[in-house]
Formats: sequence, structure tokens, C-alpha cells
Amino acid sequence: MTTLTLFYDSRCPLCAAEMRRLARLDRHGRLAFSDMHAEGFDAARYGVTLAALDAELHGLDDQGRMLVGIDCIAAAYTAVGRAWLVWPLTIGVTKPLWRSLYRWFARNRYRASEIMGFTCTDGVCATRYR
Repeated sequence: MTTLTLFYDSRCPLCAAEMRRLARLDRHGRLAFSDMHAEGFDAARYGVTLAALDAELHGLDDQGRMLVGIDCIAAAYTAVGRAWLVWPLTIGVTKPLWRSLYRWFARNRYRASEIMGFTCTDGVCATRYR
């Protein structure tokens, strides 16, 4: 019973680690994961461009709606029973601020990965911190 398919950047160490974290939290099979860099992946199949997917996290819900950025993050954490972690993202009056912060972070995710100790070697992404 997949609720949300997440389209993520497997070349981003932090992004890959976050998808693994969500997969571990997903005890009821509500999330699916699709690597936008996988061979044969076609963003147009979902009505988006690869550039759009690269700019922000996207997720396709079970009703065919594409969720982007903080809306996608909130939906993913809600699907795994952790809505309390992301509730600030859902408060209407603060959403513009969160959207701006997320977009800045997404643009700088490779640098953030490095600063936070996340790395990729031979296609396997990990963190040196446990």
C-alpha cells in the first residue's frame, strides 16, 4: 500500500542517507523510492523535468498529485508516523519561510553533505558519523 513515491538524488550523500532513514522508519510500506539517476529513469513519465527533480525533492502520492519540497517532506514523514517531526512545515503562515530555507538548502545539498560528514564511494553513500 504505497502512499508516496519519492524521487530522490542518489548522488547526494545526505539525500541518499535520508531516504535510507525514511525506508527504515516505513514499517507499513507506505513509501516507495525512485532514484532520478537510475538507468532508464524518465522524469517526463511523471510530468516533470529532471531539472525540476534535481532542484527539490518530489513525491507522487497515491492520488496522482505531485508534492514538491516541504510539502513532500511533510507527507513522507507523516506517512511513516513521524508527522510531529515536521509539523512546523505545515503551518500556513510560516510556509513561505520554510520553502525559502528548503530551496536554499536543496541548492547547497552537496556542500551540506560534505560539511555534515556524508560521502559517497563507488555509488554507496554513508556518513562517517554514527
